Amino acid sequence: MMDYQGLLFDLDGVIVDTAKYHYLAWKALSDELGIPFTRQDNERLKGVSRMASFDIILELGRRTMDEAEKEANCQKKNDLYVSYIKRLTENDLLPGVRAFLADARAKGYKIALGSASKNSPLILDRLGIAGLFDAMVDGTKVSRAKPDPEVFLRGAEELCLPAGACVVFEDAAAGVEAAHNAGMKAVGIGSPEILSQADIVLPGFADVRADDVLARLG
Repeated sequence: MMDYQGLLFDLDGVIVDTAKYHYLAWKALSDELGIPFTRQDNERLKGVSRMASFDIILELGRRTMDEAEKEANCQKKNDLYVSYIKRLTENDLLPGVRAFLADARAKGYKIALGSASKNSPLILDRLGIAGLFDAMVDGTKVSRAKPDPEVFLRGAEELCLPAGACVVFEDAAAGVEAAHNAGMKAVGIGSPEILSQADIVLPGFADVRADDVLARLG
């Protein structure tokens, strides 16, 4: 069995469900711009950077903007999103996450966040779990969106571990692909249909422990 030592976690949809707040913020902005935007459209934005997400919305509306306009609209969306996540509490943690992280730390695993979100520090602080992470790699440290492996390679680097000793927990197909591109195993959190490329898929972290998951990876 491989000697896995590091656990890398995506944020949205894995640790906390902030996807609904992203959708509400993008929807409000799209409405203001007169661009139809549905929950189905929002699926295309999962795991994608803020600017790349806005490019998709402009594509949906067959619109173009200069860089300054795009930056201003992305900032407007983020301000809306931050106003929503400031209301997060520890009760918003997805079931089993705190126990899973605490148990993993107690067993000696190193833990890092690997997320495109530039609001990761605020979110982890609101959830009361910032102290359970050894490293935090977010959108302020990386520039290439998943499926590029940059975020996970940087996470392994910050944990001082080789990529092959790390396992990624992801809820998006692009994130699973990014993990594999980094030479890491990927544990899908969510739907087996969406995460068919993951090495194993779990519905969530309730009653799950790191040792058991890693044993299944072999």
